[in-house]
Amino acid sequence: MKLATLKDGSRDGQLVVVSKDLTSYVSAASIAANLQTALDNWAETSVKLQALSDELNNAQATNAQEFDQSQCMPPLPRSYQWADGSAYVNHVELVRKARGAELPDSFWTDPLMYQGGSDDFIGPREDIPLASDEWGVDFEAEIAVITDDVPMSSTPEDCKNHIKLLMLVNDCSLRGLIPGELAKGFGFFQSKPASAFSPVCITPDELGDAWDGEKVNLPLLSTLNGDAFGKPEAGVDMTFTFPKLVSHICKTRNVGAGSIIGSGTVSNKMNGGPGKPVSEGGVGYSCIAEIRMIETIENGEPSTPFMKFGDTIKIEMNDKNGQSIFGTIEQTMVKN
Repeated sequence: MKLATLKDGSRDGQLVVVSKDLTSYVSAASIAANLQTALDNWAETSVKLQALSDELNNAQATNAQEFDQSQCMPPLPRSYQWADGSAYVNHVELVRKARGAELPDSFWTDPLMYQGGSDDFIGPREDIPLASDEWGVDFEAEIAVITDDVPMSSTPEDCKNHIKLLMLVNDCSLRGLIPGELAKGFGFFQSKPASAFSPVCITPDELGDAWDGEKVNLPLLSTLNGDAFGKPEAGVDMTFTFPKLVSHICKTRNVGAGSIIGSGTVSNKMNGGPGKPVSEGGVGYSCIAEIRMIETIENGEPSTPFMKFGDTIKIEMNDKNGQSIFGTIEQTMVKN
């Protein structure tokens, strides 16, 4: 099933069930006031939500309305936890090279992860507000999962059953602020502004055979200012699967229902080395930092600029028939 949260004037919005083709929806208010409430009681609410989804998709819902993605808040407008990993180590290696940092061998066996702000997410069609466009503003196209309650010390195999929903993410980074923050030895904060999520989140079964219980085997599409920027295969070069990422965060603690765990920037290699831009026949990139690193390797300096005010980023994923799965993240960067 597909779920969304519509604007209704409240902080947590109205939970709705969306049709498979993203054209219509029905309110789920009689089942749960919002998505967090549904996740808190997922064993019970998921059955009722699925029944409502079946009615909608079988044209049996009498109160269906037209679905407008611009009216969506993030599926979870605020979350108890947003932890973002770097499952695609190729990306980590490239961006670290860009700032002259070596990649420790442990990064290939132990996931890199940061805990981001989860109190103020941005909607999928809302602007990216920033005070300056001189901070090296970069988009990062990712996939995320949402869990139910996950007990401490759960294994990756255990964690497969705790992944309840998936969605897309634009996890913006301020590349110009990152080196100074990391030099303090205490991680990101100011360099990671509010993240945006896709209009719709889905249960894994919506992906069919594109979901193997561990990763999504489809291209993630990014379009910058109307030009194709990236289409890497999300199921390729994923060093750490979603169950491994979930297991990583619950090694020393319980993980509460409604926790969001991101994949990090989706990134592919090409013939064992860095990929090529879409314009040159490659699969491109899911962030600007990667192409700048390739340009530096090839030409001695980067030529692709980071985002400026007025730039627009679009992130989406289609099924094998070209049908949008999660709806579209489409944001313009504006001066706050």
